[in-house]
Order: sequence, then structure tokens, then C-alpha cells
Amino acid sequence: MTFIVALTGGIGSGKSTIAEQFSALGITVVDADIIARQVVEPGQPALKAIVQHFGRDILNEDGKLNRAALRTRIFSVPEDKNWLNALLHPLINAETQRQIRQSASPYALWVVPLLIENSLQSQADRILVVDVEPEVQLARTMARDGVSRQQAERILASQATREQRLACADDIIDNNNNPNTLASRINGLHQHYLTLAESVTDRITHNE
Repeated sequence: MTFIVALTGGIGSGKSTIAEQFSALGITVVDADIIARQVVEPGQPALKAIVQHFGRDILNEDGKLNRAALRTRIFSVPEDKNWLNALLHPLINAETQRQIRQSASPYALWVVPLLIENSLQSQADRILVVDVEPEVQLARTMARDGVSRQQAERILASQATREQRLACADDIIDNNNNPNTLASRINGLHQHYLTLAESVTDRITHNE
């Protein structure tokens, strides 16, 4: 049974950068955002269902999902967001579990932005929160995605609050503006997780 560390944080917090550093340490990274993109690729049943629900205008000219159009739609119509979540979450969860089962590293890093929002905390052995100030999130989101401040604020408002995330955290990475200390913090957490994973494995072995 794989020891699971869930990495979460709000938009613009730097989850992907941190996940890359864990990956460089030899840890399997299972990214919910990547899986979410894979399940709606052309030819996948989920994309067909989305087109049937929203119409062909939800596609780009190349037949791929127009994510910007879909994002605008679901933030404007709560019922559409609920419908989409009901369609995609079981698919994403099934593929997530498959990838975690196949993990060959001592523990798996599960990158899941909406961990708190979707009440998935019980599916992880440890919760690592990337913490940044809201103003930093807004600036990074606007720069990265080319969205207006109003759009970025709307996305932030739809997510769990900073306080809600921190209340669920076992471990915290401060990723506001200290890249020089980030690597040492990640290395320290990595060693800690190796120890925790080994102790769980030993306990299971002794109980068999």
C-alpha cells in the first residue's frame, strides 16, 4: 500500500514547481490537473458527453476542448459546474488510484488543487499545503493565464480559503518569495516522508 502525500494549494501558489522538485528526487507525482486534461482528450467518452451537454461551440477548431469557454460557462452557471464535476470526478479519481497503485517510489505525491473543496483529505496519509499571500496568487495568475484581476479574483473566491487549507495541513511550504530556501525545505520534507512511509511499511509487514 503506497504512502500518499497530498500536495494542495490555491491557484498561483506554485504547486507544479514544487511537484517538479519532488519528481527530481525520484518520487512518483500523480497530478490531478494532468489527469483532468487527459480524460477530456479527443476520442474520450467524457469529451463526447461535454459536447452533447454544451454544444459544439465548446470545442476549438482542432476538435479539442476550449477550456477558456468552458471555464467561463461553469463559473457563470452553477448547475453546469455541478454537472461537469459529476461527470469528471469519478473518471479522475479512478485514473488517480490506478497511477498511485503503479507507483514504484517509497511514497507518491498526489497533486490535487481541490483537495479541501472536494473533501478528499481522507484519501491521503499526509497533507502538504503550499501557502502564499492572496495578492501573490492574483499577480501570478494574471501573469500566467493572461486573465483580468476580476477573473482571477473570481477564481480565488471559488476555492477554499487560505485559512481552510492551513487548518487541514500536516506540513506547510511558504512559497511567497523565498526560492532560495525552497529546495532545502523540500529536501527536509522528502526525508521526513521517507521515514513515515518506511514506518508504515514496517507496521504492515509486522501485522501480516
